[in-house]
Amino acid sequence: MREFFREHKLYEKSKKFLAKAEGVAAEYQAQGLKLTVRQLYYQMVSRGVIENNQTEYKKLVRILTAARESGVFDWAVIEDRGRTSHHPYFQESPDSILSGIEYHLSMNRWAVLDHYVEVWVEKQALEAVVERACDPLFTPYMACKGYLSASEAYRAGQRFARAAAQGKKPVLIHLGDHDPSGMHMTSDNRDRVRLFARENGIQVDRIALNMDQIDEHRPPPNPAKMTDTRAKDYVAEYGTKSWELDALKPEVLDDVIKEAIEPYIDRDAWADLEDREEELRAPLAALGDNWEEVKQLMEEAGLV
Repeated sequence: MREFFREHKLYEKSKKFLAKAEGVAAEYQAQGLKLTVRQLYYQMVSRGVIENNQTEYKKLVRILTAARESGVFDWAVIEDRGRTSHHPYFQESPDSILSGIEYHLSMNRWAVLDHYVEVWVEKQALEAVVERACDPLFTPYMACKGYLSASEAYRAGQRFARAAAQGKKPVLIHLGDHDPSGMHMTSDNRDRVRLFARENGIQVDRIALNMDQIDEHRPPPNPAKMTDTRAKDYVAEYGTKSWELDALKPEVLDDVIKEAIEPYIDRDAWADLEDREEELRAPLAALGDNWEEVKQLMEEAGLV
């Protein structure tokens, strides 16, 4: 939605820049995704529209703010995932509650498999991308927002411990930046999950961002942060460049995540479970479809 709030002067160069930004946003919209400003920035860098530096990032923020306030750029295509307001949920119609009630019944697909899998991503900005890949495969996921807190690491360890106690093989799939901290986060997640699960056999797979993907997709490099306490080991192995996970296109990450999860899925076992799910849903669907008749019978019986 484009709404005018106040006037901003946009020079011709800024208008051309915005046209390219709209093209990137349209690609995301076509996939049912929204961009953060940071994601838009890295996509513009990777396409050679702007240079990769803090000055260009701040300029992007200024131009986008001015364009949206002046009604030139759509507010709906950019979101801030770090700040969310929460509101009470209201549903005042019994008919709308009962319509489709059968779909509230959903059986745990992983309960019939040998493995228990979770997907973690370093950045909250990529949570929607991970969600899109994980939801169709009924796979738990989490945006870690950097290093996990002790509380969340403990809770994760307990989940993996329960899975192991059920005879399953726990697997943690991780995606992070290719920089000193981003690389270290994978091993940190592994060590702390194993600690709190009291289980050294938990498998941890880092599926992105890795050097083969950097070589293939050529995301724009950044200087490695030399003040990072992990920089020395990182530079010794990879050199002085680093790369952001955000710079990969959503469809690339989508494929990487799905390909990592699929080997742990037994489709025949899932098909059997889905048949059972449909059987259990049938009476619920009948309730929703015939609510008025059910309500009348209850009234005649003096139950309401």
